[in-house]
Amino acid sequence: MYQIERIYYPVLAVIGVPGNLVAIVILSRGKITPVCSLILVLLSAATVVSVWLTVVFTFDRFVAICCEKLKTKYCSEKMAAVVVGTVSVLGCLETVPWYFTQERYYIIDNVPMGCDNKLSFYTSTTWGTFDSFDLILTPCAPAFLILLLNVLTVRQILFSTKVRRGFRGHSNGENHKDAEMENRRKSIILLFSISGSFILLWVTLVVYHIYNQIVDIQHYSSYTDHHLNAQQISQMLQILSSCTNTCIYAVVQTKFRQELKKAVKYPFNLIVKLVKSYS
Repeated sequence: MYQIERIYYPVLAVIGVPGNLVAIVILSRGKITPVCSLILVLLSAATVVSVWLTVVFTFDRFVAICCEKLKTKYCSEKMAAVVVGTVSVLGCLETVPWYFTQERYYIIDNVPMGCDNKLSFYTSTTWGTFDSFDLILTPCAPAFLILLLNVLTVRQILFSTKVRRGFRGHSNGENHKDAEMENRRKSIILLFSISGSFILLWVTLVVYHIYNQIVDIQHYSSYTDHHLNAQQISQMLQILSSCTNTCIYAVVQTKFRQELKKAVKYPFNLIVKLVKSYS
């Protein structure tokens, strides 16, 4: 244990102290206006990238199940890295304009604090067009693509299942368990789960956005304003959507669960190896 402590505490200090200092600095500067604006951009970028990666995953499963010729070329590690990287970069670039929609909320000791939408954001045709484009890009277009691809994929699965049943038939009237049929059933559950959770968690924000455009809400009367509460709830559900798809994939995909278990066990296995090496 003494040998382990000689390694453990220096490593903990090297990693923990700078990490905590960075966290303290970021949290202490969290209400300065440029940082506040940057956080808005990062939050928006994370949401956009998450949504479009869901579209990419859905397209990947569509190709794997419905497009045998394209499957060999598209469904590869190299192509996956290129697609994920491209989607991530484009998603981040698309959200940069949000930084310029913000202005200081108030000033303390000549320091701009907090951030809020500029008045021009509500009155400018340019910002209005950008806001509408952003809503179409995320989530309207992804929702349509996810639903369309999943419907086509499920149709192909059902067609293949019908053909397979016709070829297999039943031996002596017995219903034998078919592993391939079970995999297809799981695929259908996965696809409908992804589509359903995405639409349900985003629909509140879309409805509120349309309502806001009609009523033209620019300010809230108080923290108990029902319009503000509706906006907060819709944003909470929208952010939840960014992580539910990963959870669904983790629950349904056997290989995903195996890799997750390896990642969780890795630190403990490393500690065991260190203990054995010094014992």
